[in-house]
Amino acid sequence: MYRYDEFDERFVRERVAQFKDQVERRLDGSLSDDEFKPLRLKNGLYLQLHAYMLRIAVPYGTLNSRQLRQLAHIAERYDRGYGHFTTRQNLQFNWPKLKDVPEILNLLADVEMHCIQTSGNCIRNVTADQFSGVARDEVEDPRPTAELIRQWSSLHPEFVWLPRKFKIAVTGAEHDRAAIMVHDIGLKVLRHAETGEIGYEVVVGGGLGRTPMIGKVVRSFLPKDELLAYLEAVMRVYNAEGRRDNKFKARVKILVHETGTEEFVRRVEEEYAQLDGPTVNAPLEEVERIARYFAPPAYAALPETSETLASARRADPALDRFVEQNGFAHKQPGYIALTVSLKPIGGIPGDMTHDQMRAFADIAERWSFDELRVTHAQNLVLPHVRQDDVPAVFEALKAAGLATANAGLVTDIIACPGLDYCALATARSIGVAQEISKTFGAEERQREVGPLQIKISGCINACGHHHVGHIGILGIEKSGKENYQITVGGDASEQAALGERVGPGIDGEDVPGAIEALVATYMTERQDGETFIDTVKRTGLDPFKASFTAYVADRTGSPVGEDA
Repeated sequence: MYRYDEFDERFVRERVAQFKDQVERRLDGSLSDDEFKPLRLKNGLYLQLHAYMLRIAVPYGTLNSRQLRQLAHIAERYDRGYGHFTTRQNLQFNWPKLKDVPEILNLLADVEMHCIQTSGNCIRNVTADQFSGVARDEVEDPRPTAELIRQWSSLHPEFVWLPRKFKIAVTGAEHDRAAIMVHDIGLKVLRHAETGEIGYEVVVGGGLGRTPMIGKVVRSFLPKDELLAYLEAVMRVYNAEGRRDNKFKARVKILVHETGTEEFVRRVEEEYAQLDGPTVNAPLEEVERIARYFAPPAYAALPETSETLASARRADPALDRFVEQNGFAHKQPGYIALTVSLKPIGGIPGDMTHDQMRAFADIAERWSFDELRVTHAQNLVLPHVRQDDVPAVFEALKAAGLATANAGLVTDIIACPGLDYCALATARSIGVAQEISKTFGAEERQREVGPLQIKISGCINACGHHHVGHIGILGIEKSGKENYQITVGGDASEQAALGERVGPGIDGEDVPGAIEALVATYMTERQDGETFIDTVKRTGLDPFKASFTAYVADRTGSPVGEDA
C-alpha cells in the first residue's frame, strides 16, 4: 500500500485546519450557506435530505486494518454506528454533525485518509480492479498507475474547476472488473503484441447518468512513460472545450459525442504534441518509488492447492458454497482471494456496522497481510488468504455476520442510497433491493439462477449503475408516485453494453415480481452453461419484453401500451 510522505501529511493537515476555520465561521453565521457550500464540497461534505453526508476517499479501494478501525471509531462516535461503501470504492457517513466534521477529518488524517476531491468538478477518486496484484489474468498491477494519477491530479492547478466531475478507472487484467468503458477516462494496462512493451489502451467518453454512453478508444497503445502527458492533453481539451452553460451536457462524453471521436482524437493529439513531455511525465525513479509500495507481500512457498481446505469443504457444505461462490483464484500458489459480501439477504447493500468493521479489520490483519479492498459492487475483498486458513476465516466471518455466499448472484445487488438519504433522488432504491433479495433469498434458487447482476438507481444520475446491470432498475417520480423502469442486457465488463427498456414503468411493489418473470424467461430460454447475460445476447430482448408485458398486463388487468 502507498504511504504518505511528509508533503502528503502537511498538505492534509493544512486542509483540515482551513476547513475547521470555515466550519466555525459557518456556525457563527460569518459564512452564509451559499458561501459555505463550495468550501464544504471541496472537503467531501454534502447536505442530503436529512443531514450532512461525508464521503471519504479510498484510493483504488485499498485499506489496511488500522484505517478500517478508525472508520469504525468514527461510525460509532460521530455517526449512527455504520458506514456505507459506494460504487466508487469510497465510504460515506450519512449522519455526521457539522460541528464534528473537523475532528472527523483530523481522525482520518491520523490514519492517512481524507475527503479531498470526493466532490466537486474535479478529478474524483481513481478506481481500480479489486483483485489488482493477485489476478491470474493480470498483465500488471494497475494500482501504481492509479496512485500516480492520484498524485498528479490532486489539486492540479488547471483541473480544480472542470466543466463537470471527472472519473478515471484503471485495470491491468484481460477481464475488466473496473468498468473502464463507462468512465470519463478508462485505462487498460496491456502488453504490445509485437514489442512486448507495457503500455495502455486509453478509453475516453464513457459515462452513465441521463445520457449513458460507452467510451471510445482514443489510443490503442500508449507507452507507459507517456501516460501523464497524454492525460494532461485529454484534460486540457476537455477543460477548454467542455460545455459550461449546461451541466447536463458538461461531461466529456458529450464533448466526444458532439465533436466526433476522430476530431476529438485529433485535438488531443495536437495538444499532446505541444506539451513538453519530460516536464509533465513522472521521472522513472518516481514511478519506481511508487511501485515499490505495491510489492507483493511475503507469501509462503505453498502447494498449488490445500488438502486442508479440500477436506474442510467436504465436511462443511456452507464453507464449500462460500468458497465456490466468493473465492477468486489467486496467482500465488496456495493462496485465494475472498469476496466478502455486504449484501445479507434482506439487508441494505453496502452498509457495514462499526462492530463488523472492527471484526473485519482483525480478520484482514491476521489472515490477509493486513490488507483489504473495497469493490465497485459495494463489497469487500480479502486479497491474500492462505487456502489452509480459509476455514478459520469463514468461521470468523460467520461470527461477524459477513459470510453470505452470494458474490455475483441475483441477491448481490448494487443500490444507491436513493430517496432514503439523497437530496437528488426521486425514488427509493434500498427497499426495492431488500425485497428482491428476499424474493430470491433461498440458496438453492440463487445457485440455480447463477451469475446475474441487478443494479438499482433512485434517480437519473445513475449512481447505482443501472444502465450496465444485466437487469437495471431506475426509480423516477411520475404523477406524484415512485415509478420504476426496467432494463435488460446491460454489461459493465470488457463487452460493455447499455441495457434497453423492456416495457413501461411499474410500481415499486411490482418490481420483485417483474424480476421473477424475467428470470423465469431466462431459465426457459437458456442453453447449457449460459449465464443470464449470455442468453440475452443470444436471444435478444424479445422474449424478455414478452414476459414483462404479460406480467404487467396480469398485474394491471389491461394490455400494456407504449407509455414510458
